[in-house]
Amino acid sequence: MKNILHYLKPYSLSITIAYILTFVELITELLFPFFLGIVIDKGIMTNDLDTVIKWGSIMLGLSIITFISGIFNSYFASHVGNSYAYDVRKQLFDNIQQFTYEQLNKFPTAGIVTRFTNDIRQVQNTIFMALRIMAKAPFMIIGGVIMAFIVNFKLASIFLITVPFLTLFLFWVLKKGSVMFRKVQQSVDEVNRVLQENIAGIRVIKAFVTRRFENSRFKDANEDLKLTSQTAFRFMEAAMPILLFVMNLSLLFILWYGNQQTIAGTIHVGDVVAIVNYALRIVMAISMLAFITMAFSRAKASAERVDYILNEPIEQLHITTKDGKPTEQIIKDGSISFEHVSFSYPQSDVTILNDVTFAIEGNTTLAVIGSTGSGKTTMFQLIPRLYEPTDGEIYIDHTPLTHFNEIQLRDAIGYVPQSPLLFTGTIADNLRFGKSNASDADIIQAAKDAQIHETIMNFPNGYETIVGQRGVNLSGGQKQRISIARALVRQPKILMFDDSTSALDLETEAQLLKAIQKYNCTLLLITQKISTAQKADKILLLDDGKCLAIGTHDQLLKQSPLYEKIIESQIEKEAQ
Repeated sequence: MKNILHYLKPYSLSITIAYILTFVELITELLFPFFLGIVIDKGIMTNDLDTVIKWGSIMLGLSIITFISGIFNSYFASHVGNSYAYDVRKQLFDNIQQFTYEQLNKFPTAGIVTRFTNDIRQVQNTIFMALRIMAKAPFMIIGGVIMAFIVNFKLASIFLITVPFLTLFLFWVLKKGSVMFRKVQQSVDEVNRVLQENIAGIRVIKAFVTRRFENSRFKDANEDLKLTSQTAFRFMEAAMPILLFVMNLSLLFILWYGNQQTIAGTIHVGDVVAIVNYALRIVMAISMLAFITMAFSRAKASAERVDYILNEPIEQLHITTKDGKPTEQIIKDGSISFEHVSFSYPQSDVTILNDVTFAIEGNTTLAVIGSTGSGKTTMFQLIPRLYEPTDGEIYIDHTPLTHFNEIQLRDAIGYVPQSPLLFTGTIADNLRFGKSNASDADIIQAAKDAQIHETIMNFPNGYETIVGQRGVNLSGGQKQRISIARALVRQPKILMFDDSTSALDLETEAQLLKAIQKYNCTLLLITQKISTAQKADKILLLDDGKCLAIGTHDQLLKQSPLYEKIIESQIEKEAQ
């Protein structure tokens, strides 16, 4: 909680001004009933019109001051709230961008989205209320009690019982409410998760006709949110009648006792009116405080959730050179070697890669084949250091991977993932995602080499065609080729295709591989097509996380019975 409030520090001046204006409002409101009592006792009761005009004018002046102070207070409170939310969202986004894969796995996407939207908005609204009315409410209660005692000690003594009781009651409500609203936010996460999965997979849902199941899943999540919200809000709302009941009893006591004392002549009518006004202000302040308590309970739960991500340490890539500084050398030939590399995902005992050892020279092509779950994609993710090996060492240009600067290393790699992901924007914008300063000629050449240029030119707006969210308006093959062009535009020294040509026909794939030869880079490609693997300089056969064999097509035919079975199975499929 302290960490997230730290972002208010740059706005100290605006906060100070807002609080000064709040206290100006407070003082004028507290003086108003006091002067009203004077008007009644010394003006109305004595028929002194001059006194009424004099103190009436002062009261009018106080009202104008309160009005102006309220307007400017709202301006500064709004400025602080909105600026604070902007800063927290920016920092939250910066932190997430620097998270490792391991850290990202700790936070579900739906939970992160809820923190950016609902949670930060709750905190923002509470900060606005804190500057506008939150400080005013408790001081109005304290100031109202003090002024009431100044007017008449006996009549105001009832506040010595009711105010401490209500204060303790509100603290208990706040503590209990924070726990309840934390559960509400978790339920919001779950609704968001189900909704995001449903929208992202709507085509699969329609294809498998699972609408009823999805409706049931959403209904369960939605109902859970409804029940947790109802429980929390009913508890918080139940506090309001209790507060008002206690304060209204106090008001009845003041009216009854004040009437008795007025008849007896020991209390002036103006004093009773003044204390009734203070009691009404205290009732209003306490009801306001109950509302604030509910808002603060939600904001506290939300702030803790946002704080949890902000407090997550940013992990830097570990550098193992003697001086602890990354090497400044540029990757030249792109040779890659694995030496006894093993890997298990964080918080998992399952070994994905087991003692993998192989080496390839720069500017060569390595095809990686193996069954599903053999560790092919995981091996690719280790090369740009998206994950760190559990054991062993990886070398590029005969230099340990841990000696390279993160940016320097990844700038030299063009990685095309298994599932192509495109961003909302134009095709040109997506291609420049690979290299922000790429010229038009660069992106056109990359598109030609990726065998997608002609397709793009057939679109009504060419390279300025808008790509829908996640490439929804493109086919699988088009998305794959645009993703490949995005990697080629970088002119990488190491190019990695994670089964990225699966949607391409053999002729298009052959033209693509031929075009890549001029890029003077090391090409690693995961493929299930033996015809594609045959074109590689070497083939790496992975099975159950182990490197069974590496060599040419002819060498593997002689060395590996598994490779021979893979070929036979593909021939049988083609024959069918």
